[in-house]
Amino acid sequence: MPVPITDGLELRGLRERDIEQTAELLTARGEPADAVDLRLVLDDPDAGPECVAVVVHGDRVVSTATLLDETVRLGGVDLPAGQVELVATDPDYQGRGLVRELMAWAHGRSRERGHLAQVMIGIPYFYRQFGYSYAIPQHRWRALAKPVPRVDGVTVRRATPADIPAMQALQDAAQSSVQGGADLRMPHSPACWRWLVARDGTHQLVACRGEQIVGTARLVPPDEDAQPNDGARPDGDAAALGELAATDADAAFALLAYAGVDDLPVQERPGTVAGDAVEPLLADPSDIDPKHWWYYARIEDFGALLRHLEPLLVSRLPADAKPEDLLISSFRSHVRVTIGPDGITAMRSGGPEQAPGGKGGCGVPPDALPGLVFGPYGALGLEGRLPDCYLAGRRDLMAALFPPVTADLLTFYLPT
Repeated sequence: MPVPITDGLELRGLRERDIEQTAELLTARGEPADAVDLRLVLDDPDAGPECVAVVVHGDRVVSTATLLDETVRLGGVDLPAGQVELVATDPDYQGRGLVRELMAWAHGRSRERGHLAQVMIGIPYFYRQFGYSYAIPQHRWRALAKPVPRVDGVTVRRATPADIPAMQALQDAAQSSVQGGADLRMPHSPACWRWLVARDGTHQLVACRGEQIVGTARLVPPDEDAQPNDGARPDGDAAALGELAATDADAAFALLAYAGVDDLPVQERPGTVAGDAVEPLLADPSDIDPKHWWYYARIEDFGALLRHLEPLLVSRLPADAKPEDLLISSFRSHVRVTIGPDGITAMRSGGPEQAPGGKGGCGVPPDALPGLVFGPYGALGLEGRLPDCYLAGRRDLMAALFPPVTADLLTFYLPT
């Protein structure tokens, strides 16, 4: 249903007559490839126009956003999640809160679809205004600094839809080995795989030994509007190579050689076959500032998320855990976890709890909740970093329930 804003502006779902204007807006505010991506989303059976909202002024589209369905896996538990992408506003309409309205729409739709969290990449700071925080580290990008070993018997080409199962299997294996096996994983959805094969903004590659696919990666062309070629080589020097996964070192080297750039930026993937093979060829990472490499995350209903994660939390309980109530307050609301002799027996959500320490509970500010659940510091690390995060006498239990988490996320857009 259309939602009036102010000054004749209206937020509503995308209509057929809006598509061309929306594509033009995305091209003007981003890249021509964004318009291609919009049409891929609109035409996909797992997405469609209901994923897209626009703000219109009369018949003019002046702002837009898209919400994609994702699945985040934490410790083997699948969490339905949302990812906001393809956000753009006409410069003449900036500063009127249109993105705020669109984010509220996206979060409402996310809630309706049962999403328990949102993850995304985005420009610095901006999305913190809408309840997001920097919670999950990204893999760094490092320049290729040494010659790539010569490889025989492995060829590289653009991927086709028929290659998707093989690429997914390679990525599943990589996510199972990143940093010893990523605790937090987001694979590409089936729809996203279809878009990656078809889109222009990145080129989905496969390395083949005979008829067998032995590697895959995403190549960022030098210009986001680069058109597909005959698959033999990229059009000019590549801009970056990410999401590298392979069964052996030669497959990884073949993918690097295909890109054809001496100082090619390559996305790290430590612990994987491809990542370990490529590591000796990359520049020294000592001058890379890790604070700039984070995904945004948002949690709206902490209690609902914990209830969904109950099997994982039970598995993390110490063997000698005693029956007790654990109060976790985010100050605006709280969750009380009851631990019985056989594990967690109840979880109850409640309203504001401004002084949990006086009741033997823990305080975690709302913007730290994504880091508590998904982040690399764990409960103890957050307490040491944030003055308004305190665990009182529950440090051991909180450390067990919320340990540091390693992550490997595959997003629609590469976080370059």
